Amino acid sequence: MRPSTPSVAAPARVLVDSGAWIALVRAKDQYHASAEQMFRDAIRHRIRLVTTNLILAEVQRFILFHVGIQPALHVLDRIEASPLLTIEFTTAAHHAAARKWLAQFPDQRISYTDAVSFAVMRAMRCTTAMGFDHDFELAGFALWRPGDARG
Repeated sequence: MRPSTPSVAAPARVLVDSGAWIALVRAKDQYHASAEQMFRDAIRHRIRLVTTNLILAEVQRFILFHVGIQPALHVLDRIEASPLLTIEFTTAAHHAAARKWLAQFPDQRISYTDAVSFAVMRAMRCTTAMGFDHDFELAGFALWRPGDARG
């Protein structure tokens, strides 16, 4: 008899970082299969997804310069069409908190967008990010992986 794999409860809410969005829409991305599985799991378990306008700016810019104008427009339409997604528009309070996050890690290459994401996650009491950037773990958040939502 094989030992059972412990079940990992699906988080109620997950912040989707730009790397996950980019991997989802680019079939040749090294993380494409993982991103597809995470999004399938999120849909199956009806996990609330959150992203920020700054993350969308990163995604749109990446697609614009690596794929083209029309795909960059289309990716925003696809993302915004998700019924499970909330786009959090950043505020002055998020900016102030992001500056504190950056000051907390002066020797790390943490982008302003990631620091704002940390601030948004803290404000929303969101503990998990969907992405491939270990900055989230450094800041004390969990990275959600394919298959994490079993059950």
